[in-house]
Amino acid sequence: MKHFNYHQSSEIVFGSGRIAEAGQIVRKYGNRCLMVTTPDKPLRPLYERVKNILAEAGVEVAHFDGVIPNPTTETSAAGSKMAKEHGADVILGLGGGSSMDAAKAIAVEATHEGSAWDYLFYKEPAPDPSKVLPVIAVSTTSGTGSQVTQVSVITNTAERDKSALYNPVIFPKVAIVDPELMITLPVSVTAPTGFDVFSHAFESMINPGTGAYVTLMAKEAIQLVIENLPRVLKNGSDLEAREKMALADTLAGLCIASAGVTLPHGMGMAIGGMYPHVAHGEALAILYPACTRYTADAAVEQYAFMARALNPELKEVPDREAAGQDCAEIVKFLKSLGLYKGLRQVNMPEDEIEALAKQSMVLPDYEGNPRVATYDEMVELVKEAYFQS
Repeated sequence: MKHFNYHQSSEIVFGSGRIAEAGQIVRKYGNRCLMVTTPDKPLRPLYERVKNILAEAGVEVAHFDGVIPNPTTETSAAGSKMAKEHGADVILGLGGGSSMDAAKAIAVEATHEGSAWDYLFYKEPAPDPSKVLPVIAVSTTSGTGSQVTQVSVITNTAERDKSALYNPVIFPKVAIVDPELMITLPVSVTAPTGFDVFSHAFESMINPGTGAYVTLMAKEAIQLVIENLPRVLKNGSDLEAREKMALADTLAGLCIASAGVTLPHGMGMAIGGMYPHVAHGEALAILYPACTRYTADAAVEQYAFMARALNPELKEVPDREAAGQDCAEIVKFLKSLGLYKGLRQVNMPEDEIEALAKQSMVLPDYEGNPRVATYDEMVELVKEAYFQS
């Protein structure tokens, strides 16, 4: 068996109704909290509810609601300014991946010189563990797994670049995963975030950093998504299915925290940096057919598992034959989720195909793919995703 390492420092508080414990949890880490959220009006009742829960526990709350999808360096700067003015000693990220990622970036920037962008994974110095504010993450989507990862994805709009802080010091101290908070999520959010879960789980299986424990969790997460994402798209109030999607999201987040992602995520990050209006899960859905076709022969066992999970009728055929059916099966799955489209349908200019290919090779994710793309191959992958219809 292949050697593997596994590390996870976040306490996970999972289950319906667990948001009621947020006050006591936050109070363990501080009594002056910056709550970080989006400005979404439909979520205002939840924001007020959580503020009341915190206040009842004796926590003084300042509310930063300036988070946008694909949070930017401007987002972290504004949130850090409020954290300093409030004298925050703990950060609560409440929402989807954007809110939780912004909370982590703010936890660094509020206590360090310069911008969060100065502390990206490839830069020196790294964040000082003694200075980073503790983060409590409360997820309201089943998608990014950010509640249990050491990653904060951030976009530099001036450079059209999307990158990440990546350091164990930004693992949330506690992840509160309450599926009841996800009941009202619209299909437009549920579908792409749900496919992000699928992507995290599968890419962790083919990443060189994987191991037996990651693979075990990843396979469970993939099955849970295939069985339950269609259910929640049909009936968003199906609490049992929401619980299983929340579990899949948490498992997949634990997987990528240990193993990492591969080619589709590197390309998806580039899309998010250049075209911020494209949601991360939407970008992954656009890329998966091309990336699957490109990679399947280099990871036959894993792609055969994916094909059989999507289509149990393939269980009796040899691995290579099953893997060869994978692209067709992923296309069918994406169509059933309403996510099958091409880059031209999200208004990417055709004359930027080569620019996107180049940007897709900035982050090292593509190097962890079982088949590593050259620049010319990356151009062809982008073209295939562009003209896909």
